[in-house]
Amino acid sequence: MAGGITDTGELYSPYVGLVYMFNLIVGTGALTMPKAFATAGWLVSLVLLMFLGFMSYMTTTFVVEAMAAANAQLRWKRMEKRKEDDEDEDSSSGVSDSDVLLQDGYERAETRPILSVQRRGSPNIFEITERVEMGQMASMFFNKVGVNLFYFCIIIYLYGDLAIYAAAVPVSLMQVTCSATGNHSCSVGDGTKYNDTDKCWGPIRRIDAYRLYLAAFTLLLGPFTFFNVQKTKYLQIMTSLMRWIAFILMIILALIRISRGQAEGHPSMAQLSGIRNLFGVCVYSFMCQHSLPSLITPISKKKHVNKLVLLDYVLILAFYSLLSFTAIYCFRNDTLMDMYTLNFTNCEIINVAFIRYFLGLFPVFTISTNFPIIAVTLRNNWKTLFHREGGTYPWVVDRIVFPAITLIPPVLVAFCTHDLESLVGITGAYAGNGIQYLIPAFLAYCSRKDTQLVFGNGTVNKHLSPFRHTFWIVFVLIWGFSCFVFVTANIVLSESKL
Repeated sequence: MAGGITDTGELYSPYVGLVYMFNLIVGTGALTMPKAFATAGWLVSLVLLMFLGFMSYMTTTFVVEAMAAANAQLRWKRMEKRKEDDEDEDSSSGVSDSDVLLQDGYERAETRPILSVQRRGSPNIFEITERVEMGQMASMFFNKVGVNLFYFCIIIYLYGDLAIYAAAVPVSLMQVTCSATGNHSCSVGDGTKYNDTDKCWGPIRRIDAYRLYLAAFTLLLGPFTFFNVQKTKYLQIMTSLMRWIAFILMIILALIRISRGQAEGHPSMAQLSGIRNLFGVCVYSFMCQHSLPSLITPISKKKHVNKLVLLDYVLILAFYSLLSFTAIYCFRNDTLMDMYTLNFTNCEIINVAFIRYFLGLFPVFTISTNFPIIAVTLRNNWKTLFHREGGTYPWVVDRIVFPAITLIPPVLVAFCTHDLESLVGITGAYAGNGIQYLIPAFLAYCSRKDTQLVFGNGTVNKHLSPFRHTFWIVFVLIWGFSCFVFVTANIVLSESKL
């Protein structure tokens, strides 16, 4: 994520890229959306979901534009390097100084348009052929303060991700196993409210079971943080298949229950108190900007990439609406769980034990495969943030300190709270806000300035965002900063009432 230029990988068609993006965006955040819909009201939720989907699409086009600008600059610098090498050879052969095109290379090139490059390569100079991650784009277009703020935002977001994952798996295991034993068999989704101090097995309380599962989760998956983990194609296929089986099952089961007249939900139209968490959940559920270089670069034909991305967002918006509306009308607001899959572990909803346990334990399987990957990504971001050119880390710092500061904080957060809705809401509202709105807007603005400086005012980026007017960048920035203020004020007012 934060690295430089990496291999593009095997090319695939635009429609395969569309499927990959769909799978990336529709993840764990979707499982917390039904409860967020219920607490904010269906009308407010639908309007906010559509608006945030539109905003996310806009900033996605900003990132694609910045990727094209980064590719153009890398291509231009290589051309300048070759030109300098040729000039050095000519000089050594007795060519006069007047024939040298650039005397100070890079420094002078930064201050005047390279018209020759524009004429020779304008149709292809902005072609996205090399994968330039967001960290590399930040280092190309931002100053030192901007680069540090970028890494800070990425790191906070990944910490939130890990905390959500570390809490979601023990919560699912606690809910399923505590309800499958004793007097609570099949009662997870029946509306019974459990306290953390309620008994689970014998003298073991529910909170004790949660923390035991958290400890086991940390001991089993935590060590992967100290090594390198690669996401294999087969693991990706397996988790994607399980995800879609689970989502389709939940929608079908909710529709069947509604069609039989067994629906219990009576959602309100609007509840302003629930907007804060809904905002964070929606931002989190549309998050893909940080992974766009890995998704977009291998697409073989990128001519209509913005239209394909728009189609993806329309499909995702329809899917989120279907999942959430079937949920809020099928179940009462007070019975919807933080992790929506747990509503289907009740025998009255589905009497097939295998399906109950599959849905109840679904987050365990998928999140457990993602946790080491996110942890290694966060660890590498820490290394990149403190890396100095030509320097190396001592063994203890490289192999012990960085993995430790990656693993310990999210586990401590998960130990203190397992309120998934709040964890997702806060992560999305703060770090997610920065990654999804502020960083792409600044990337678009700075990349446009650099493009004009290097290539001249007449050069047009072939992947220029449809929202090319400066108004849209200003609008996104104002929106992003306003969201920070609104969410913070809402949290302060909520806490003061308590």
